[in-house]
Amino acid sequence: MPREQQPATRPARRRSYDQFCAGARALDAVGDRWTLLIVRELLAGPRRYTDLHADLPGVSTDVLASRLKDMEQGGLATRRRLPPPAAAVYELTERGHGLLPVLAALAEWGAPALAERRPTDAVRAHWFALPLLRALDGPGGPAGDGVLDVQLEEGEFHVRTGVREPGSAVYGDGPADRADARIVLDAELCLALGRGEATLTEAVRDGRVEVSGEGPLAAGLRGE
Repeated sequence: MPREQQPATRPARRRSYDQFCAGARALDAVGDRWTLLIVRELLAGPRRYTDLHADLPGVSTDVLASRLKDMEQGGLATRRRLPPPAAAVYELTERGHGLLPVLAALAEWGAPALAERRPTDAVRAHWFALPLLRALDGPGGPAGDGVLDVQLEEGEFHVRTGVREPGSAVYGDGPADRADARIVLDAELCLALGRGEATLTEAVRDGRVEVSGEGPLAAGLRGE
């Protein structure tokens, strides 16, 4: 007797709210756990899978791989293979980069919850970039474009101030190859700046932020 033909397996459908609402559609794309934090990491530029996993403490390898696949299918990220011996990297698309103001708004809204650091909290220096960007781009920030190295006790990162090229990295871990200025401050002040409790100009004037470097960006930070 002929073997019974098995029905074709349908690809699994991603969960959807099935609501004709812009907010619901947005959450269809980024509402899963870890997705926006992956975006946070990719705003620093192309990242290898192993680097993403290292900077997302608590995520399993299966979940990370699944979220990255969903982000590729949703047009938020792409996977680009590098020449050997380097591995492939993931990077945001233009649509993915459009989530920067969303993450910035979430960071501003969540800032009051960082009043106390829990013993179980992981920390990476570049996670302070989002609150600092609010201070840099808002009133009381420096008048100038450039790359700024930022030194905290937790480590060093760099951010791009002012006008940024579309699709370019907004910030990155460690010092930049070529920075226009450098500031030293503590994490608590960095968060306070993000909450709007002080301006960068005031913090520099009061001596709570140390500025070094030459050029327009450094001069703007010093209020010159």
